[in-house]
Amino acid sequence: VQLQASGGGLVQAGTSLRLSCVVSGQTLSIYHMGWFRQTPGKEREAVAGITWNSDRQYYSDSVKGRFIISRDNKKNTLVLQIKSLEPEDTAVYYCAAARLGSPYRDEWSLENRYNYWGQGTQVTVSS
Repeated sequence: VQLQASGGGLVQAGTSLRLSCVVSGQTLSIYHMGWFRQTPGKEREAVAGITWNSDRQYYSDSVKGRFIISRDNKKNTLVLQIKSLEPEDTAVYYCAAARLGSPYRDEWSLENRYNYWGQGTQVTVSS
């Protein structure tokens, strides 16, 4: 399974950005999916997760209300829509896939719940 994240860039605060993650080598529908981000010197932080069939979405408190996670299983694509970008959103954003099995609701934010990771896409927000 390979994950390819894209859509990052240098943007101004207050604007919006759309990150995409294309999955290949396996159908997306057998995985829960998540987005994480990481800044230098800090641990990777979970920002959003979505169940395999999109019936549940989860967000960290720091992004709730500004980030929207969605997926299109037919297109094998995961999306993270980011609104009202803040300089604090500057990070490398990673998509990740978690096999079905243990309850995702309680584990969506845990790195070790995920089996496959994309290479990351850099988002830089200028003030």
